[in-house]
Amino acid sequence: MIRTRGRILGPSALALAVAAGLAGPALAQATPAATPAAAQQDPQVVVTAPAEDRAVVNRILVRGNQRIDQTTVLSYLPIQPGDTIDAAVIDVAVRTLSRTNLFANVQLGLQPNGDLIVEIAENPIINQVTFEGNKALALKKLQDEVTIKPRGIYTRARVQEDVGKIVELYRLSGRISATVTPKLVQLDQNRVDVVFEIDEGPETGVAAITFLGNTAFSDSDLREVMVTKQSSWWRLFSSNDNYDPNRLDYDREQLRKFYTNRGYYDFRILSSVAELKPDSSAFGMTLTLDEGDRYTFGEVKVVTENDRLNADFLQRLLPIRSGDLYESDRIESAVDTLTFAAGSAGYAFVEINPTYRANPETDKVDITFNIREGQRVYIDRINVVGNTRTLDSVIRRELMVGEGDAFNRSLVERSRNNLRALGFFKDVKIEETRGSAPDRSVVNVTVEEQPTGELSVGAGFSSVDSFVLNLGITERNFRGRGQNVVARAEWGSLRQQIDFRFTEPKFLGRDLRAGFDLFHTRYDLSEYSSYDYRSTGGGLRLSYPLNGYSSFSVRYFLKSDEVIIPSGYCNGTGSSALCDQAGEFLNSSAGYTLLVNRTNDPVRPTRGWSASLRQDFAGIGGDVNYLKTEADAAWYYGFSPNWIVSLQGSTGYVSGWNGDPIRINDRFFKGGNTFRGFETAGMGARDLTTTDALGGNFYAIGTIELTVPNYLPDEYGIKTSLFADVGTLGMIDDRYTVDPVTGLPNPNIVDDLSLRAAAGVSIHWRSPMGPIRFDLSKVLSQEDYDKTETFRFSTSTQF
Repeated sequence: MIRTRGRILGPSALALAVAAGLAGPALAQATPAATPAAAQQDPQVVVTAPAEDRAVVNRILVRGNQRIDQTTVLSYLPIQPGDTIDAAVIDVAVRTLSRTNLFANVQLGLQPNGDLIVEIAENPIINQVTFEGNKALALKKLQDEVTIKPRGIYTRARVQEDVGKIVELYRLSGRISATVTPKLVQLDQNRVDVVFEIDEGPETGVAAITFLGNTAFSDSDLREVMVTKQSSWWRLFSSNDNYDPNRLDYDREQLRKFYTNRGYYDFRILSSVAELKPDSSAFGMTLTLDEGDRYTFGEVKVVTENDRLNADFLQRLLPIRSGDLYESDRIESAVDTLTFAAGSAGYAFVEINPTYRANPETDKVDITFNIREGQRVYIDRINVVGNTRTLDSVIRRELMVGEGDAFNRSLVERSRNNLRALGFFKDVKIEETRGSAPDRSVVNVTVEEQPTGELSVGAGFSSVDSFVLNLGITERNFRGRGQNVVARAEWGSLRQQIDFRFTEPKFLGRDLRAGFDLFHTRYDLSEYSSYDYRSTGGGLRLSYPLNGYSSFSVRYFLKSDEVIIPSGYCNGTGSSALCDQAGEFLNSSAGYTLLVNRTNDPVRPTRGWSASLRQDFAGIGGDVNYLKTEADAAWYYGFSPNWIVSLQGSTGYVSGWNGDPIRINDRFFKGGNTFRGFETAGMGARDLTTTDALGGNFYAIGTIELTVPNYLPDEYGIKTSLFADVGTLGMIDDRYTVDPVTGLPNPNIVDDLSLRAAAGVSIHWRSPMGPIRFDLSKVLSQEDYDKTETFRFSTSTQF
């Protein structure tokens, strides 16, 4: 045994001394900047100590610690006073301390008196992390990518890991040759600055995409399928024309789906080669294809293990028939259909395995759907995850299944639609997993909250420079209880309005939606119809669902309406149809609404229809008597996610009773957002002398709209649609169209129910400040006295 400086060094201790020098990562050198070495390695200790080199630890002393408390070091050390140790035990201790990433160097030595000395050198603390040379990527994007942060502990392994992440980030942005060099700046108090020096290199585009072996489809057809695009000057805001190997793998899959959805069952991509040009500016991509023959579906059948699920009935549900062109997506659709049908019958965990048998001689593919049935499943537990604001009770009350119920996939899907229809969540997922027993399942409802408050601002411009600005605050999920609160103010050349609304979706704990409204409105229509209208009042509302897709609501409103005619207007120059409207009247009305919604999605429907019927009866006391009826309907059909056609229609009629005419403030006025191409109150009956709009007792409007692809990246959030509006408005009471002196029709009042039409483009942009909509319109049919507009926009922002 060798004695050195009062320390006992046996063979095991010598091995320990060698291990200590390798225990941790090397610290930055004393120069102002140094490149970190490769990731740290675990210490390697080779021990061949004889049994007599075992010793008992008397005390454990920690030296060299500055920030880290001695008790913390001892808590990681797998040795306690009184333990008998040898080189193997010390080896484990060194490794354990090194793997905490707290220390740059660890040495252990045993004194003759039994004291175990733990010499440590702490890893430095990161003072700041900086990036140099980055121009293509924003600083925040780089900061979000790296894991090392100021005030964190520096290790070479983490720095090298972050270097790889930054390089990958540049590669995904099309800069294949980007390099990152990490450097350190040594500071006092064992602190360091970490500097990532970045050489971004040139942006690597795609010069050409070439296909070999394709005969059924042209190169241009196949390029449209791929996400990767050839570099062009007009793709200034897209990164899809940069070479990315990961994107190429995705493109290969897209090409496979493209061909297999068009009958090419045995399509293959033989090779895909990307070659870098000599100047390293762009890649040339070449894909060699084997299209194969075009196949149709042969025999299609369903096989089940027993009779609990009827195979013949399930086969009739399949969207596939023998002789149809082979399409791989229809296989997936068939599996979804069978899974849904089995789930509706209570079998949550069926396994459906389609098997294929292709016959190259007949170019037919036989498909057999093998269904392995599980037992009937009951819901053991429902877990709600992801709701950081919305109360669990608000989510659970929208579910159509409960704990203990038989699992039913159709009810689960309707529950998901109920939650999406709330508008509280960006995404809703409902998944089932096996429960505590084979016949039990756990339903996991995962939601992703989204802003439910909205600060909305809208503005409109017309051909006569009318201007409207509205400001509103809406909270659809007040206090996380699902309550809806709206406070809105609108002012401008047409309308000034203040209103407040409150809605409780589950009144008295039942499926009743109750609320109240308070409002004060002033319409300054002097520019359109030479009168000023003011209304102050409030109302109560109550609605309840009739079934899963229809609802019925009732309401009562009491308001004071006042029509103000300018002084001197009726002294021979004003419209006779307006002069007898002046005064203040009390309107007491009750009404109902019947709503039916059979669309496939409550937020963005692509299939289905919806309709509503509304009626209001005024005359329950008060000074006004009328019956107002309105109805509307909409139908949606999506040819693809980017091509969706919708047809919408609405109509309304109001008639007085007990000899009362319809006052101007109770008539219909259309234009602006309700009929694009015409300004507010721009269509309908009118006094030609004063150009005052008189509205109408009847209207009918139809709209056809086609959502079309604009070939912009989805991340821009821009949707485009083409529209055409057609309709009419008019039929005011006869007493207003007849000259009170002669009893003959008044030639100055026009009310002919003529057809109006407009067409144009609507652009919806999900901008960083919120959704913005632009309407560009061209009027196709109008009367000379109508007032039109060609441009309108509105915007809102969420909080």
